[in-house]
Amino acid sequence: MTRIALYPGSFDPITNGHIDILGQSLALADRVVVAIGIHPGKTPLFTFEERVQLIHEAAGVEFGVDEARRIEVISFSNLVVDAARAQTAAYLVRGLRDGTDLDYEMQMAGMNGTLAPSIKTVFLPASPSVRHITATLVRQIAKMGGDITAFVPSCVVSPLRDRSSA
Repeated sequence: MTRIALYPGSFDPITNGHIDILGQSLALADRVVVAIGIHPGKTPLFTFEERVQLIHEAAGVEFGVDEARRIEVISFSNLVVDAARAQTAAYLVRGLRDGTDLDYEMQMAGMNGTLAPSIKTVFLPASPSVRHITATLVRQIAKMGGDITAFVPSCVVSPLRDRSSA
């Protein structure tokens, strides 16, 4: 039986924090589906296709080609549990940076558990070296011309700088 984990988020852009949780997810599951949420009311910095490319490129560099093959990237615009069901995922992966994340994620896990009892939420703690990273702050730093190299995979640096200065 293949263990499938769904790792949802916006990944706009993928950060070193995302890579940390993705690596931990690969240790738990046979296949990890990175599910990019598409929200009609939000305008992301990167298109879905660009985010897919950046995720695959970063995963290939970080984990190697064989491990990166275990990662699939999809989009979803419905409930995350519906996306998980469509992928036959047994687990929803959620990264935790701090207690604030835990409070919010516990509420979401409770709601998702009621909607889809067979899909278990797995909380993975962010490693201390990336715990402070959020995509929102990374985008703000990039927009203000700051150095983002410590926060994102190397393949993201130039596209993010280019997009932020436009």
